[in-house]
Formats: sequence, structure tokens, C-alpha cells
Amino acid sequence: MTEATPAEHAAMARAIELAARGLGTTSPNPVVGCVILDSSGEVAGEGFHAYAGGPHAEIVALAQAGEKAKGGTAVVTLEPCNHTGRTGPCSQALIRAGIARVVIAVLDPTDAAKGGAETLRESGVLVVSGVREAEATRGNVMWLSSVRRKRPYVIWKFASTVDGRSAAEDGTSMWITSEASRMDVHALRGTVDAIIVGVGTVIADDSRLTARNLRDGSLAIRQPLRVVVDSVGRTPENAKVRDGAAATWIATSAEVGADAEGRVDLVALMSRMYERGVRSALLEGGPTLAGAFLAAGLVDKIVGYVAPKLLGGGPAALMGAGVKTITEAIELDVTDVDRVGPDLRITAVPKREN
Repeated sequence: MTEATPAEHAAMARAIELAARGLGTTSPNPVVGCVILDSSGEVAGEGFHAYAGGPHAEIVALAQAGEKAKGGTAVVTLEPCNHTGRTGPCSQALIRAGIARVVIAVLDPTDAAKGGAETLRESGVLVVSGVREAEATRGNVMWLSSVRRKRPYVIWKFASTVDGRSAAEDGTSMWITSEASRMDVHALRGTVDAIIVGVGTVIADDSRLTARNLRDGSLAIRQPLRVVVDSVGRTPENAKVRDGAAATWIATSAEVGADAEGRVDLVALMSRMYERGVRSALLEGGPTLAGAFLAAGLVDKIVGYVAPKLLGGGPAALMGAGVKTITEAIELDVTDVDRVGPDLRITAVPKREN
């Protein structure tokens, strides 16, 4: 049998749901979900990778299944790893448990971990891959994109009025969007490894750039790395990003490298962040830095919160993206439009030539 059964398709859908529970806590590892079916096709165990260094999804699911795993099927969102890192290889754990069949959504693209499917086959385990691959890829897109390109997956987040203003003419911007949108942003911060801002935003707003629960102000247990793009080191010593609530990196041109205009080289910055284990990042400010990231082709996803307000003046949400004429416009594929309180949340990805 080479095709997945209806029960395996259903189990994969569940495994994808489970994998999502690890968003924001597994980096630099991927999110992975696993469901174990016993020999009669009934669910015997399930699990997900909860944090880097912790047990992998397959190990959790096997422990829950116990003896029922023997002769059964492992349904997993990512190819079982084939190497020993902080934990042992999942391919060998599945073999030892007596699993007869493994159904995989996405093959592992990394040199270090790939090969689990072949190891399983060599041990007589039947392997089926590509089951619900598109769905599983979407759920793990930040990690998959990052390890394939050796740079973080970047989400540009902005807030604006309907006429595209990020602040009023006098510079005031608190609050353009609603509390519901701000809570949504904090949830989004909790899914990424880093938050990137320019030094101008730090000086103007002096935000903490932490992931918080806005209902009580408490900090999330895991905090993203705060990255301030600061070409010449202008970040004030008393800036809130230096408060110790989360790790902070003031990225200067002297440390990272400079572009032709003496500013921080963004491509080099992405490489350095990847080396630090950052697989996903939220680009929050300001409009000039966002424009530079877009012009460099470094934005992978856009999440815009649009308030039902008009200002008629003030700074735009985006500046300097390298667009001089309408034919050079950065075209987007809108993937979602939703209401968040009174605001609209628009999610899109830049169209890119293959």
C-alpha cells in the first residue's frame, strides 16, 4: 500500500493541530506533531515537540501509546530525525517500538536530521510521505523557510489608519489601533524568536518590545530577542529595551557590517541572526526600516492592522521601499482578512518570481 488511508489522513490533520502548540517555544527546532495508530487503526497516542531540548513529538506519542504502538502506524508532520543531538534519533525509537508503518507530511530539508525515512525503510518499516504536505508546510513555514535559506523568516507588522498613516502630523500614534489589535500583536510576538526595530523607533516611542498579557501586564514566560538596528550606536543607555526583561542586541554597522550608505547591512544582519538561532522575526518599526527590508526582498509575510480612522496627514506606514513608479509596485497575495475588534487585520505575502 502506498497511499494513506482515511484514518491516516485524519490522524495527520490532528498531528498538524498538535504541532501548532509548539509555535514560539521550539526554536531553533521545528514544530512537529505525531499521532500513533494501533494495529487496528485506532488512536493510541499523540504528542508534539514542546520546547527545544525536550522530547520530540514521536517520543511523547510513543510513550503514551506504550505496547499498542507495536505493529501500528506513526503519523508525523515532519520526517523523523536521523541524528543524535540533545535527544536521540526518532527513527530508531520508532523501530525499537515495533512501528510497522510511518506516514510523513514533509521530508526534513536539513543535512543534519534528514534520512530518517530511508533508515526506516531499511529496517522494513513501510513509509509513505507527502500526506497533507501543503497544510503541514503552512504550519511550519517559518522554520522550513529559514533553514532552506539560512536566514530568519521575517514578518512585517504595521498599524495604520485607513489612509495609511502611522501617526498624526504632531507625531502622536498611541493608540491608532484598538486594544484588541494590541493584544493580537502580543500573541504574534509570542510566536517568533526576535523583534526587530530601528533606533529611530526606540528613540521616538521607547517601547519595551516584550510579549505581554495586556489584561494584567504580565510578561510571557518566553521572550523574543530584541534587535535594534542602530548603525552608529545611538540607542540611549536608559532605553526600555535595555531593561533586562528580555535579551537585547544593539546591531551596529561596526559589528554587523555596513551597506554602501554606511547603514547596517540587512542581509548580513539576517545571517548573523540565523547564526544566533533565530528562525523567525517580527519587524515592527519604523516605516523607513520596513521599506529597506522590502526593497532588499527580506520580508516574507505582512500583517497589517488597519484602524477605521482617517488622519489626512502625518507619516506613512511605509517609506523608501525602492518603488519609483506604479510598475515597480510590490505586489501581494492577500491570504487572510479578519476583524480584530473594530480594526481589520490583513495578512499577505509578497509575490515573488520562482
